[in-house]
Amino acid sequence: MKRKQIVFLIVSLAVLVTLIVVTIMTPNSVDPENYTPNMYSTIFSLFPPVAAIILALITKEVYSSLFVGIVTGAVLYSNGNFEVMMNTMLYNEEGGMIYKLADSWNVGILIFLVVLGIMVALMNKVGGSAAFGIWASKHIKSRVGTQLATMVLGILIFVDDYFNCLTVGSVMRPVTDRQKISRAKLAYLIDATAAPVCIIAPVSSWAAAVTSSVPEDFEINGFTMFLRTIPYNFYAILTLIMIAAMVIMKFEFGPMKKHEKNAVEKGDLFTTDARPYGDADQAIVTSKGKVIDLVLPVIILIACCIFGMVYTGGFFSGENFVTAFANADASMGLVFGSITTLIITFCFYMIRGVITFKEFTDCIPEGFKAMVAPILILTMAWTLSGMTGLLGAKYYVHDLVAASAGSLNMFLPMIIFLISVFLAFSTGTSWGTFAILIPIVCNVFGDAGSHEMLVIATSACLSGAVCGDHCSPISDTTIMASAGAHSDHVNHVSTQLPYAMTAAAVSAVGFLFAGIIGYKTESSMAVISLPIAVVLLIVTLVVIRNVTGKGEGNVSGDGKSEKDKSSD
Repeated sequence: MKRKQIVFLIVSLAVLVTLIVVTIMTPNSVDPENYTPNMYSTIFSLFPPVAAIILALITKEVYSSLFVGIVTGAVLYSNGNFEVMMNTMLYNEEGGMIYKLADSWNVGILIFLVVLGIMVALMNKVGGSAAFGIWASKHIKSRVGTQLATMVLGILIFVDDYFNCLTVGSVMRPVTDRQKISRAKLAYLIDATAAPVCIIAPVSSWAAAVTSSVPEDFEINGFTMFLRTIPYNFYAILTLIMIAAMVIMKFEFGPMKKHEKNAVEKGDLFTTDARPYGDADQAIVTSKGKVIDLVLPVIILIACCIFGMVYTGGFFSGENFVTAFANADASMGLVFGSITTLIITFCFYMIRGVITFKEFTDCIPEGFKAMVAPILILTMAWTLSGMTGLLGAKYYVHDLVAASAGSLNMFLPMIIFLISVFLAFSTGTSWGTFAILIPIVCNVFGDAGSHEMLVIATSACLSGAVCGDHCSPISDTTIMASAGAHSDHVNHVSTQLPYAMTAAAVSAVGFLFAGIIGYKTESSMAVISLPIAVVLLIVTLVVIRNVTGKGEGNVSGDGKSEKDKSSD
């Protein structure tokens, strides 16, 4: 280990010295307005996020991996100039870390995170989380019931994926812990019912993002387009079906199998030594705590966040509810809603006499400390995404998609899906993928005059974006799911990836069928292609269950492994 560290240090110093020497020998006259990196809009523009993702999966350490990706992007952008590299990393207006932290939308999300952390600390302090856990253990008595309840709650909170991840995690974490469900599995349940639900919910921040990505002068209204894509959104629908099917069939595969087996047989919810949230999970056992101390703040939080979002969208200025959601500023609305909820919750707890003012103020730094890990990861993920943008990755992808049009029209939905997966996976953003690909799709199929193929291709873009976002370690939604479950981030990514890729493979086949049928008939064929995809998914899961072994390491509804049940 020491030898590896020495080699790593020598290589790092050599690279640093080389950059400094090159910078000294290179004239410092760089015109920011006319500056273009040598790697601009080439395949190398995707190298920084790909390098960060590969390193994260290999080293199991996310902070250094993201930092290496940022440095790589800055080096590629700088053309060997050390001064430009440092300024790009920190102060570039499009991608620098300082500017990312100065962005009001980003800061709003960070404040929302901190307020949610404080809320969780408060609910733990008064014993609300423990009381809900005890209540739920009496009413939800199986692992199957607990996982389905987590899924249902995730579906019900369809307004925003950030809000979904943190709220579902806060509410269900005590319950899943009692049923010995691993934190990695909880993180997957949260992540798989966040973006996939939001992308098929007409009233959500994601619907607003998709609506705004359709060109204003296009022949189909953006919201109408979104509604028509829902039955073709194979990845989102199949992911939800896959969760329910695997829970009911009581089996796991891939790295998740080890995590669940350890949780059931050893009581180890983490499997690895990583404990990024320390003792933040420990609920305070107090006789004062009641179920209402958790349920009421969550209900108020949902109501206040919805109110905040429609308020920012102009609902109280005459806009209708749907239009207000389409125009909402999710970051501002969530901040308004969460801070209002925090004040109401404090007053409620004080009236109930379950907390003192001193205990309330103690929860503020506790909540902040609990969210330090996701804040760090989010900040570096935003910066890495900025590096990718500075290198012109979107233009490279634009040319890649445009080159696929023409004689390949019937196969284009599947091609768009795969490209969208790769782009979202590399950049860690679904919304950025929408913004890049949807206008291209509209131009390609709008000119062709086939509305049904346009809808299918747009659905492929949305599905691929959610899938890539779902798989990516640098995705903010993936980071939020880890935060909500209090799971180690790399554990969440590595265990979720096989599940996401299974749904992605079936979705790709579904888009192949939909493209061929839609191209031949030019009529709505979701009624045929969606059932085909669902049947294919169920068959795939049955095959995987039989291949990976029905009994070994799989868990039944009562928390015993199938092997243990057979020996009873």
